[in-house]
Amino acid sequence: MKFLASILASVLGSLICAFPLSAMDKKIVGWVERVRLQPGNILLEAKLDSGAEYSSLHAVNITEFSRNDEKWVRFDLNDHHGKKVTLEGKLIRQAPIKRHFGKKQRRPVIRLGVCIGEVYRETEVNLVDRTGFIYPMLIGRKFMEGRLVIDPEAQHTVEPSCGEQPKSE
Repeated sequence: MKFLASILASVLGSLICAFPLSAMDKKIVGWVERVRLQPGNILLEAKLDSGAEYSSLHAVNITEFSRNDEKWVRFDLNDHHGKKVTLEGKLIRQAPIKRHFGKKQRRPVIRLGVCIGEVYRETEVNLVDRTGFIYPMLIGRKFMEGRLVIDPEAQHTVEPSCGEQPKSE
């Protein structure tokens, strides 16, 4: 009996080492989920992409302007009903993005609140015209790390239910 208990303890210990607590605390979500953006409480479809470091949002009419001696950006997007929404955000930086076909591009980056399921983070989002893509938003690793794991066979596993919260990356 002691031998069996010893083997069982060894196997259990191996399993615990193979699946650290941090991995077990992560929420499993699909490769496509509904997200809610703050400010504006805007609902969108998003593709979760572990190959992308940062998140991208479809934006048109991107215009830089000054407010209180700081650079800001104003842009338009469409919510899940197709209604045009105009947002503004403080310009964090211009991100150099290497496109798949090799050409580099500079994109404005702002901070937005993003909610997937019960996970809310304020995160850097680059703005780009994603016309021609199926999903208006791409969620990258910086948002997901430590909180979400993608199930490539699943879609729409959670609904955004966190609202606006003061947490950040």
